[in-house]
Amino acid sequence: MSDSTIALLVLAATVALFMSGRVAPGAVAIGASLALVGTGILSVEQALAGFGDPVVVMIAALFVVAEGLDASGLTARLGGALERAGRGSSRRILLLVMLGVAGLTALINVNGAVAALLPVVVLAGARTDRPEVLLLPLAFAAHAGSLLTLTGTPVNLIIDEASRDAGAGGVAFFEFAYVGVPLLAGTMLIILLFGRRLIPRRSSASSASDLSDHLEELRRHYGLGDGPGTSDTDEFVTREHGLLELVVGPRSRYIADRAYPGMITDDGELVVLGVSRHGTSLDELTTTLEAGDVVLLRGAWDALARREDADAGDLLVVEESEAVRRQLAPLGTRSWATLFVVAAMVVLMAGGIVPAVVAALLAALTMSVGGLVSSQRALQAISWPTILLIAGMIPVTTALTQTGAAALVGGHVVDLVGDAGTHALLASLFLITAVLGQLISNTATALIMIPVGLSAAHDVGVDPQVVLMCLAIASAASFLTPIATPANMMVQQPAGLHFGDYWKLGVPLMAWFAAVAVFVTPIVW
Repeated sequence: MSDSTIALLVLAATVALFMSGRVAPGAVAIGASLALVGTGILSVEQALAGFGDPVVVMIAALFVVAEGLDASGLTARLGGALERAGRGSSRRILLLVMLGVAGLTALINVNGAVAALLPVVVLAGARTDRPEVLLLPLAFAAHAGSLLTLTGTPVNLIIDEASRDAGAGGVAFFEFAYVGVPLLAGTMLIILLFGRRLIPRRSSASSASDLSDHLEELRRHYGLGDGPGTSDTDEFVTREHGLLELVVGPRSRYIADRAYPGMITDDGELVVLGVSRHGTSLDELTTTLEAGDVVLLRGAWDALARREDADAGDLLVVEESEAVRRQLAPLGTRSWATLFVVAAMVVLMAGGIVPAVVAALLAALTMSVGGLVSSQRALQAISWPTILLIAGMIPVTTALTQTGAAALVGGHVVDLVGDAGTHALLASLFLITAVLGQLISNTATALIMIPVGLSAAHDVGVDPQVVLMCLAIASAASFLTPIATPANMMVQQPAGLHFGDYWKLGVPLMAWFAAVAVFVTPIVW
């Protein structure tokens, strides 16, 4: 059996396991890499190369940057601004999300834009009945936005280089926008019209709590600020101090202890503001605590966090103090420092001053060293299942390229087209590229298909620029599977989506991309 056949069999088994949903995607990807080592197609070094791939490193760094944005409170403010700009309309919020991610993608890249906006959209989604209706379009609109500028995706840069090598003169910075603008407009229209019907309703695996009304609820429940000489409720949550509700556990050591408003805790760091039992605030001067009672505390944010950890076995947390701080505490110096770091990263990426992975690593390192994100929070922020999945699939791409399996399949299909004409050639090239792009990296797909497409263009007599633009569009049409791009994988877990959920909205979007690639590119170029 040839190496190319073995590589295709491993790919088929990998996709089947992904679709079954019985094995964790990361485990499937790592298993595929090990299978390729066991069959002798890849060396151990090649099988592990994904963990050092710039894309994987950049995504990990961007998770840390996104955590910095979230920890600074900027994510909550952006989510609130998005909701206010949407004026309560989920359709308007969806439109703003798609426009925002497309614009940011044009400046940096697909993966960076999705990672940066993911926490904002997760929070905005928590305020709707269906977060997945915002999260999947976040990734899909980013793919359309990648065709607005030369720097939108690495594939565009590869196409530009191939165009120069073919004697077509290269591609101008905004030249992709000739097809990018109609692609983005059509993508947004399809999602706005059919998104809610075509995206399956799922339960989010990690939904964020919406705490926008949290302080007002506490004020009403405990009567905060009602008594003579008490402060306004806005003063209970500041940059330095906050609130924390704790539930007395069934076997807590605090059962039978006394508590009352104004009481100072034993460590002297926190003050009791109120006690609630069975959903009713108790007015007694002194309360003997029972299992199920809720105690409201106020103190410094660090002290509240320490209390959560110290009494984890005795007191249950209603809303984590860190989540309350991020959403309700006023912005401070930390927030503006974080914004400066993120802005600097975007400038470095958009200007091509340093490689995108270096810009992301510099931003993550600055946040960690500068105290904007703790080391523990940084490690927790990285979605390790996503990292394992991407790092495990990169060697599969290497195997398909190295063995000639992908080029073999592509060459056979192009041969079938023969001399059927320009539109038939473009349609076949789009189909091969788009299908391959659902299973392996779109960058690898482009590298495989460019020589095949240019050879076919020469034989048929088609302008090479037309073929190259068709390949660029097909490479961006990554809509059918979560493994098609890292951006698709990033939204899968927070949206609670399954492997087979993507194609339902992806098919009409891919049809639109195909129409533009086959019929518009020959007119423009």
